[in-house]
Amino acid sequence: MPQLLTLTSLPLFPLGTLLFPGGTLTLRVFEVRYLDMVRKCRQAGAPFGVVGLTAGHEVRRPAAPEEQFHDAGTLATIEQMHTPQPGLITLVCRGAERFRITRKSHLKHGLWVADVEQLPGDPLVPIPADLQRLADMLAQVLGNLSQRHPDAAPQAQPAAQQLQDCGWVANRWCELLPVPLALKQRLMMLDNPLVRLELVGDVLERTGIAL
Repeated sequence: MPQLLTLTSLPLFPLGTLLFPGGTLTLRVFEVRYLDMVRKCRQAGAPFGVVGLTAGHEVRRPAAPEEQFHDAGTLATIEQMHTPQPGLITLVCRGAERFRITRKSHLKHGLWVADVEQLPGDPLVPIPADLQRLADMLAQVLGNLSQRHPDAAPQAQPAAQQLQDCGWVANRWCELLPVPLALKQRLMMLDNPLVRLELVGDVLERTGIAL
């Protein structure tokens, strides 16, 4: 078994959304604590960590309590970075490995950093015949989104091998589903991608999306 990666002082970006492995995330960065962080990550080719908020706000507010967030998240690598105006950076990030926080600290200027350990990636599990409809539906949904929003970052034309992978299909559905963040977090942390896809199918049926 390969040695899992350990990172120290990983900068964290607590958000009201999740980044799944293999997914994309667009961000508008304007807080001082994050502007310097993303510039340094870009220059060093280093990732930062995206974690889901459990309390608090994405943007700091006067006299507001500290942010609270899940103890696991996803490494984000910066694929595109633009500065449309002073004090504003726009990013397109790609989700890499999941991680679990082993120690965290809050720096005086407001940035969270953590020591983390990488979690194993999803094994490649082919989609069984009884769940193939979920992959077919996803391809249709992504195609429709691409036509409506041609400049958007999300996956537009997935490769055939991606649509045959339980983990990839489940993760893309998790990004799209209108379900609570806590449920998305639990789905992301499942080690078995087939179980994750089966649960996604259950959610789709309960919400009436998959008929």
